[in-house]
Amino acid sequence: GIMEMGDETALEDFQRRLKASGLDYPNREWVRGADADRHLALLSRFPIVGRNSRDDVTFEMNGSRVRVGRGILDVTVKLSEDYSLRLVGAHLKSRREIPEFDQEVMRAKEARCLREHLNAVLKANPVENLLLFGDLNDTKNEYPVKELTGQLKDPFRMKDLSLADRSGYRWTHYWSAADIYSRIDYMLVSRSVWPDINMRRSGL
Repeated sequence: GIMEMGDETALEDFQRRLKASGLDYPNREWVRGADADRHLALLSRFPIVGRNSRDDVTFEMNGSRVRVGRGILDVTVKLSEDYSLRLVGAHLKSRREIPEFDQEVMRAKEARCLREHLNAVLKANPVENLLLFGDLNDTKNEYPVKELTGQLKDPFRMKDLSLADRSGYRWTHYWSAADIYSRIDYMLVSRSVWPDINMRRSGL
């Protein structure tokens, strides 16, 4: 899964360079959101058997309809004859201030739109093998991440994999101006996927 990819030509170039380095990912998805420069993308060595990405998700801000900046990537890949995995990718509004709207409110509303998308998927199939990945641009104690994980008793609760690197660190972003290390990138899985995760072989 890729955040801040350029246009489709840039993705093709990235795909070609990876193949030249011995990493062949022949299948791809690219989403055109409201952001003209930064896009969501996915490359896979497994076949993509379902495409449900959305580039037209909107929410209300100060009396106006606003599109989710990077849209929602949503594809299903077939890992084996009897196991498919639905991958939802997201890149929520950055913490950078903008003159038009409050960036925290925008991110919260984008998270709500994403949660509604996840709920629709799981209502249609409560045992869907679902994995959400992406840059949520917030820490786990803030509303966007809480909204996406859900309450403990929520039947559609998503579990945070909370992966660590070899040194045991979990942070994924360093803000030099404040000298703060934070984890703002996540992988969340539905209840049906959690038993299939091998944490000993997983990490940053």
